Amino acid sequence: MDEVLVIGSGPAGLSCAAEVNARGIPATVLEKGSDVAAAWASRYDSLRFNTSRIHSALPGAPFPRAWGQFPTRDQYVGYLRAYARRHRVPVRTGVEVRRLDPVPEGWSVRTSGGTLATRQVVVATGLANRPVLPAWARDPSAFGGTLLHSADYRCPAPFAGAEVVVVGAGSTGLEIAHELARDGAARVTLSVRTPPTVLLRRMGGLPADLPTPLFLHLPTRLVDRMLAAMSRRVVGNLTEHGLPQPVQGAISALMSRGAGTAMVDREVVDALRAGAFTVVPEAVGLEQDGVRLRDGRTVGADVVIAATGFDRGLEPLVGHLGVLGDLGMPLVRTGQESLPGLRFVGYVFRPGITGYAGRQARRAAAGVAARARAARRAPAGSTPPAWRTPPSRDRAESRR
Repeated sequence: MDEVLVIGSGPAGLSCAAEVNARGIPATVLEKGSDVAAAWASRYDSLRFNTSRIHSALPGAPFPRAWGQFPTRDQYVGYLRAYARRHRVPVRTGVEVRRLDPVPEGWSVRTSGGTLATRQVVVATGLANRPVLPAWARDPSAFGGTLLHSADYRCPAPFAGAEVVVVGAGSTGLEIAHELARDGAARVTLSVRTPPTVLLRRMGGLPADLPTPLFLHLPTRLVDRMLAAMSRRVVGNLTEHGLPQPVQGAISALMSRGAGTAMVDREVVDALRAGAFTVVPEAVGLEQDGVRLRDGRTVGADVVIAATGFDRGLEPLVGHLGVLGDLGMPLVRTGQESLPGLRFVGYVFRPGITGYAGRQARRAAAGVAARARAARRAPAGSTPPAWRTPPSRDRAESRR
């Protein structure tokens, strides 16, 4: 039987396992991909952090200054793999975890390679674990072109000369639309359902997220107003270019649905103003030769790329345990136990989540180690079995 199994080899999973191991308790990471940080490695080639290095690195492992303020995808993947090697984190790759069940000795972990047993389990598969398509895009049979999720997009080269509709105006949608238009697509259209608050990564030569620690201690409405004013001052009004004003404040939207802000570089906004890509209303359906919009128009398309986000994808794993709430988020999001021996780390909507997940993992690891040591000291048969202890749903609100 394993002492501790951690599911996911992103920043939360690796840092949690490293911290547990440092406390003398063996912890192993299970990763469904073929290598450490597989989810990060699968993102599009030009991806860069929206938050600066000061808020995004794991505890005790700062990013190299040579990377600049905003690490790239490849830099971060290398960073996580080096972190795992440096901390000697055992990682079993190619193991997809499909279901967790409490048993008297701890937890039964059903995987693609068989069932494992562990005394404790930490779920750290991330906020962006499973691609989400809008309902109208789940059956692409009516469309004569190619439908992709942004999770399947890597670079603009395959789309040279094509008419492309990008659906979704978050950071990913705006950046993909920009680089497609810049690098040879015949026509690029951006379809917007929920307009974001657009901010620049750098403002006045400094990372825009530097005040984040202050923002998190101020009233949400106040921060919403501050960010809206910042957007108006630095980005300007983009309504005449097709992008409506946001209907919800940036932080309010982040806290309620995990989105609401598009952090981009100045060149993306300049391309929008120059008409490099066209903004149109919400997409509501697929036609043989394009995308049907809310206003009744159809936009022709060879390719549709749905930059419509991800969800947690936790329902098959733990949906039967009564530990999930709205948007498939864990009810207990602090790294404390949801059930005896079961914790979730990294499930918080907030800026700088990669750095915060590492700090949360450190706190969770202390609890994991304390439970393991208590079990070792307890007389045989005296540790309460997980399946007899009720879930902590009633305490969830006070723990967030």
